[in-house]
Amino acid sequence: MTGEDKLAACDWSRSPLGQPAHWPHTLRLSVEIMLNSPQPMLLMWGRQRVMLCNDAYIELAGPPSLQAPGGTVPSMLPAAWSWNPAALEQVWDGRALAFRAQPLQLWRGGKPASVGLDLYYTPLRNAEGGVDGILCALREAAPLPAAAAAAQAQASLHILVVEDNLDAQYLVCEMLQTFGHQVQAVARAEDALQRLDASRFDILFSDISLPGMSGVELGRLALQRQPGLKIMFASGYGQALLQQLDFPALSLQKPYDIEQLQTALARLAPPAR
Repeated sequence: MTGEDKLAACDWSRSPLGQPAHWPHTLRLSVEIMLNSPQPMLLMWGRQRVMLCNDAYIELAGPPSLQAPGGTVPSMLPAAWSWNPAALEQVWDGRALAFRAQPLQLWRGGKPASVGLDLYYTPLRNAEGGVDGILCALREAAPLPAAAAAAQAQASLHILVVEDNLDAQYLVCEMLQTFGHQVQAVARAEDALQRLDASRFDILFSDISLPGMSGVELGRLALQRQPGLKIMFASGYGQALLQQLDFPALSLQKPYDIEQLQTALARLAPPAR
């Protein structure tokens, strides 16, 4: 099946890109090349960061819930986009960049692992010379030493996830479970309080914007029920959110990647005994 055939076979009704017949020439040509390529490729289109990828990228990087060619804004950014925001800004400004043997978090055997990658970023220009997107080609480099891989291990935590977007909830729970953590998930703050009354948790990981009670109010009430609970928020405000809180918490800027999630959990995990 050619790249053009693959485009026609996909359901684009839920994608902000719309139907391929209405795409700019640069986007359509780049996606057809990507879908026909045996090399792993990842494409970011527009500043809203719509993501497309090919089957080779899925095989290389996962996660298992992702299916090519994509076509949505991901709730969790791939490491190839998030590991170096300053470099990506240079590509948006029109520079092609290459990086050798960068250690990034990928999926291996159903769990995340640090893998060295060669990364090649190409700006995708429109007819006026502006940059509308970025194409990233990836290639696996030499593996990390065993000692570095072993350093990623974390103690199992009992985590309560509160997220009303079910797709995002599924993805974050899938990742937390592959890290080896015990996870329960609900969509509403009121349901989370019931779980907190019934069970002990190490971490409450909540979205800020929830139907009904907000994540901030949930965090405040959760600490009244379980004073030793660690609070972690996912929000578009990032660390700026923490300045408005009257209780200790950690905030992840949406969208975040696997490595940022692991680092945050490591900061909140109780010290090893």
